[in-house]
Amino acid sequence: MRALPGLRGLRGPPPLQLPLLLLCLLAAVRRSWADGNTTASPLTSLPIREEMMTKYSNLSLGSHNISLTASPLTTLPIQEEMMTKYSNLPLESHNITLTEHSSVPAEKNITLEQPSKIKLTCQFTTSGDVNSVNVTWRKGDEQLENYCINVTGNILYTQYMFTIINGKQMGSYSCFLEEEKEQRGTFNFRVPEVQGKHKPLITYVGDSTVLICKCQHCSPLNWTWYSSNGSIQVPVDVHVNDKYAINGTNANETRLKIMQLSEEDKGSYWCHAVFQLGESQERVELVVLSYLVPLKPFLGIAVEVIILVAIILFCEMYTQKKKMHTDDGKEFEQVEQLTGNQMIATA
Repeated sequence: MRALPGLRGLRGPPPLQLPLLLLCLLAAVRRSWADGNTTASPLTSLPIREEMMTKYSNLSLGSHNISLTASPLTTLPIQEEMMTKYSNLPLESHNITLTEHSSVPAEKNITLEQPSKIKLTCQFTTSGDVNSVNVTWRKGDEQLENYCINVTGNILYTQYMFTIINGKQMGSYSCFLEEEKEQRGTFNFRVPEVQGKHKPLITYVGDSTVLICKCQHCSPLNWTWYSSNGSIQVPVDVHVNDKYAINGTNANETRLKIMQLSEEDKGSYWCHAVFQLGESQERVELVVLSYLVPLKPFLGIAVEVIILVAIILFCEMYTQKKKMHTDDGKEFEQVEQLTGNQMIATA
């Protein structure tokens, strides 16, 4: 019997089309799942993720942010704070005048105790073309920028403004003006100098002495005393050794009192003054003598006197002895003369 056309069985797909159908079916299933779960992780299914969150729910959460609007070095509030902090600093203005005929560099020493705003000006006068003068500023070997130049007639003005707030900014600042010949003006910044006694302080064993250091027209933040042990400076600790006492009637003065002096206390003592912009120091020399030392000159004089007296006595004795011999010779001659006269008279 022939099968009816309507009852003919289904034909299976070709062997090569089966993988393609499976891929299409899998893609349809994944697309329908993605439409209903748009927030799911592409690597972890929703049930597994919920299980992980439940399992590790007691762990602490760490959050990290990166701000791309902040300054790479200083945030805006800190910058405003710095500007406000240094806006009230005193202004120090200093000038140096140069000409094309200046034979030596001009220098100016500036004493600075506290942070300040600085304005340095170099004035250069020339008979040539002022606009051809080359101007540079340097701090040591470092070239500086952001300086101003102004020309009035045949005079050139160059100005450099900055702020000194720490000891690293101290030092020498120079302006260089080069035409046919280079001219230089240098501003040297340093902290106030400490003044001590330049001559050695002489004392004696068993006495007490006071070493004094002063700073004129300044007030150091702190004073420290050191004693020299060869090339090493050792801090004087008044809490350990009772023979030392440090005091001062004013902030610009310090006194080191040393009691019961011995010959071991002689040597160099250093007073250090600490300022906001650096340190300054001064040396005081202490000489400790025993009581036999001042007697040595007198003993020397006494010995010289004794020797001189001995020489005088010796000369006197020698003179008297010689005189005695002379007198004896005269008496002998007189005796012989008398004897001869008697013999003549008898004859």
